[in-house]
Amino acid sequence: VSDFIPFSEWFSSQKIHLGLDLQGGTHLIYKADVSNVPEKDIASSLDGIRDVIERRINIEQNVFGGVNEPVVQVNKSGSEWRVIVELPGVKDIKEAVKMIGETPLLEFKEENPEPQKELTLEQKTEVNNFNQEAEQKAKTILAKALSGKDFAELAKQYSDCPSKTNGGDLGWFGKGAMVPEFEQAAFALKKEEITKNLVKTSFGYHLIKKTDERKTESGDDEIQASHILVKTKSEADYITPEDIWVYTGLTGKNLKKASVEFEGQFGEPEISLEFDEEGAKLFSEITKRNIDKNVAIFLDGAPISIPRVQEAIEGGKARITGNFTIDEAKKLVRNLKAGALPVPINLIYQENVGPSLGKISIQKSINAGIIGIILIALFMLFYYRLPGLISVIALGIYGLIVLAIYKLIPVTMTLAGIAGFLLSIGMAVDANVLIFERLKEELKEGKPLGLAIEEGFKRAWSSIKDANITTLIACFVLYQFTTSSIKGFGLTLGIGILISMFTAITVTRAFLHLFAFKKLEKIKWLWR
Repeated sequence: VSDFIPFSEWFSSQKIHLGLDLQGGTHLIYKADVSNVPEKDIASSLDGIRDVIERRINIEQNVFGGVNEPVVQVNKSGSEWRVIVELPGVKDIKEAVKMIGETPLLEFKEENPEPQKELTLEQKTEVNNFNQEAEQKAKTILAKALSGKDFAELAKQYSDCPSKTNGGDLGWFGKGAMVPEFEQAAFALKKEEITKNLVKTSFGYHLIKKTDERKTESGDDEIQASHILVKTKSEADYITPEDIWVYTGLTGKNLKKASVEFEGQFGEPEISLEFDEEGAKLFSEITKRNIDKNVAIFLDGAPISIPRVQEAIEGGKARITGNFTIDEAKKLVRNLKAGALPVPINLIYQENVGPSLGKISIQKSINAGIIGIILIALFMLFYYRLPGLISVIALGIYGLIVLAIYKLIPVTMTLAGIAGFLLSIGMAVDANVLIFERLKEELKEGKPLGLAIEEGFKRAWSSIKDANITTLIACFVLYQFTTSSIKGFGLTLGIGILISMFTAITVTRAFLHLFAFKKLEKIKWLWR
């Protein structure tokens, strides 16, 4: 932008934001655990997750290396709810994953009046059937391994352990690192030997292969081993210590304020909490119905404080006491302020999108746009002559205005967004085509050029208006109810259509009147 234009320096400093597919970055997918959330509260909990992660990322932008317009969305895959996070321009993926995952899950729970103490007959049958199938599956895999099949490939295909991605490799470990049954069987093997029988532990059935062995500097034995795990079920999968506590609906999403305070003779740090209006009401109801009973405060699935309720507590304030150090208390408060997750999330997929792919996409899009614009310009010049030249000038002005708006909003450009912009160019040309065709009809009827221009615009306006309004409705639907990439298409197309209406009706008309003087009017081939 030239220096003589007001605010040119500020405008030049504004950049068009590029999305994940153009700039490169990180794509993360989390699974949201809503198993303990009532059906009616699932939607609000998922909205809470999205808001918290967005707020968390924005607060920690300097940690992520400058996240450019993060996208967080929720969708359902089968029976599972998933949270999709896109971090364009992210530099430190490990830190990004860590910071999102560290956001604490704060829950208030009350005692379960009827906790489950033993498995039902149906649950016992389910456990037995599942374990029998697991044993048979493990025996089949063992037979394949002993027959010479590649152990690593079998692990990748069949193992239920996260180590499957490394072919079952558990790395180096010494005695005391594994459960006794596993350790005894593994250390008894020779190098490159596979267990002849299944090894049963509390986790399930194991196939173990010792891959190497060594002595440490202190003389202790260490081995390197791989395994294939076929999980089994037990009573612990159905009855857990947490079953003595039940969901109350009061979670971190209701948190309004958190701060560190010092109480007691030695000034122990405590966390002071203040809830929003909904949270205060819930907390009052919880304490009313639990007088002389315990209420547990859970953080990240573990109880950190189990106070006994003496009386109903109004005002929406609570305290978390525990063996906190000052640094731990400050960190917890910082994380709670950034947002406490209403439900747990687990990372199930991550992908790095390289910037080289984005550069290729940008270059191909630019090439396609240039070719398209040149072809359009040639057609307009050949078919409409002088009005065609005017439309090309108006199209250039249209492009500058649209790109300026993209910078000012700012719009995050993705491949879909570029497609929307290019399509909007076609819509802008379409409006000019309608105007020029009407202009030709008016000139054929013998009307003066100035009057023909005005009549041409009046007759074309209704068609332009109807076509653009219906497209704008479609753009609104795409932006409001679809995923991020489609939102970008709807937004750029919508902005382009609005600007195209302005340039067609105002800019093109002004230029036509500018050239509508007697000498040019007499050169009929320029207009017809």
